Amino acid sequence: MSELSVVIVSYNSRADLERSLPTAVGGGREVIVVDNASSDGTRDLVRERFQEVRLIELPENVGYGAACNEGLRVSRAPLILLLNPDAWPLEDGIDDLVACASRQPTLGAVGPQLHDSHRRPQPTLIGLPSSWWTGRPAITSAPSSIGVRTMRPHFGKRFLVGAALMLRREAVEQVGLFDASFFMFYEEVDLCLRLQQAGWGVGICPEAKFVHVGGASTRNDWPRMYREQLRGHLRFLAKHHGVATAERARRYLVWTVRGRALAARGETRRVYLEAARWLGSRPAVLLLGDPARTSPDRTVAPEERSSEGER
Repeated sequence: MSELSVVIVSYNSRADLERSLPTAVGGGREVIVVDNASSDGTRDLVRERFQEVRLIELPENVGYGAACNEGLRVSRAPLILLLNPDAWPLEDGIDDLVACASRQPTLGAVGPQLHDSHRRPQPTLIGLPSSWWTGRPAITSAPSSIGVRTMRPHFGKRFLVGAALMLRREAVEQVGLFDASFFMFYEEVDLCLRLQQAGWGVGICPEAKFVHVGGASTRNDWPRMYREQLRGHLRFLAKHHGVATAERARRYLVWTVRGRALAARGETRRVYLEAARWLGSRPAVLLLGDPARTSPDRTVAPEERSSEGER
């Protein structure tokens, strides 16, 4: 059995998979594509051109974390690489990641140095979010000003960007899978924090280099996905710091997002204004709908929601 399984979650990602999937197959690796009910021919592409890939076809879009969980459950190797459809390794990036994980057995998660399509470094290892986040959109294809970091474990302070995230099965079995109540965004933040709370490290492997274009699953519906980013932030704070902290963050975000709208124009301004109205419409606890079971825009009363804990 190979020491690595690769899991790719797709949602209308056919064009991206045509570029990235050939770099994942081969080398005796198990490769799994979990498709979130795509309508663009993604499934046909995998069935017809990549018959060695295991395809899991979900009947609806359950969100990124929940779809990753489906792939994690059926994968068999001791290391699992979660790879976005718009990300791929440069040269021997996958093998370099495996070698790093083998040298550092205390790491529960390890990531490569990410680059944009122009080979400029992207943020890869980032500080955990606080209640003072101002609502900056997650545009991960922007160049990084932090440069390449050396690989070392970090405990309780940082998270790895999920575009190319290698997990150690032993660690995931200890802390649990992704929390599927995060529909999109923050699922990897939550998992990295839980790993570190359990004593595992998270680190970057600078010699492993991957390209990440960014926005493959969000660019076609950015207004709704921006709201999901805001919701994920509030959910993370409520889960790890309490509802009162999430409520203070919501009130702060109402003003900062309005400020972003004042500085923006056109469609971007409209998105910010709608997001600010949504944030100001009700308390944080009522904005935390359960998009793992319903549409991301549905909100429910606290007594209707399922548990926010690990699933």
